[in-house]
Amino acid sequence: MKVEAIRVSSSWLELREPADAAARAHELVGQLRSRVQACSWLIHDLGCGSGAMGRWLAPLLPGPQHWVLHDRYADLLEQAALNVPGPAADGAEVAVETRVSDIARLGPGDFVGATLVTGSALLDLLTWDELTALIHASYGAGCPVLFALSVTGRVQLLPADPVDTTVAAAFDAHQRRTTARGRLLGPDAVQAAVESFRQLGAEVIVRPSPWRLGATDSNLAVEWLTGWVDAAVEQEPALAPDADLYRHRRVREAATGGLAVTVGHADLLVLP
Repeated sequence: MKVEAIRVSSSWLELREPADAAARAHELVGQLRSRVQACSWLIHDLGCGSGAMGRWLAPLLPGPQHWVLHDRYADLLEQAALNVPGPAADGAEVAVETRVSDIARLGPGDFVGATLVTGSALLDLLTWDELTALIHASYGAGCPVLFALSVTGRVQLLPADPVDTTVAAAFDAHQRRTTARGRLLGPDAVQAAVESFRQLGAEVIVRPSPWRLGATDSNLAVEWLTGWVDAAVEQEPALAPDADLYRHRRVREAATGGLAVTVGHADLLVLP
């Protein structure tokens, strides 16, 4: 199996990084620190992109850390290696290595000695078979797993617009679309992952991690809104005439700081 080549631009990753950092569930890091007494950390970051997860998490964990960054795109890995996270919470050194990887092909043997397996904005991009393989590989490592920012399907825009629910439904259908690899899980990924980890005997703690975008996040809101509507129209082409007017109206509101956007995500901490 190969994860679908969804090419994410480095500019989009840079734009969303502050909102991601604000949204992730800090409480789960506290739970992780209380349950893992590690003298040092070996952390595998799956689908790392430009390395934002490490830049957020490394300063919250004490002790020396060695991060192994996995992604399918070498240029993003190069960017991540140039912007090393850290230092650790107690000032200890943080080191990074990069690996070009197809995360659906990783097995427990790829995580030997790991103290944590993590990933961000990842699970909803997988099929059931890919998620199952990833769960067995990460759980088989015998260490905690932290997956952040998986979409849940909840979107709220204020002020409300009658077209919001139509676009949201089409977008969710796009997230669950059938590809050459199979049907994507989209907003069903969180529940599927929770149930699968628990069937293996793990303790799973789930916390919400929504984006809350306001006037100070207008650039991100405009980019997100444009992509959200475009995906909805790709899924339901009949929406195009109404969606074009809707997009212009909503983008104008977002650009002037008059639109508040909440995008639902969830974070999972898995404790074997």
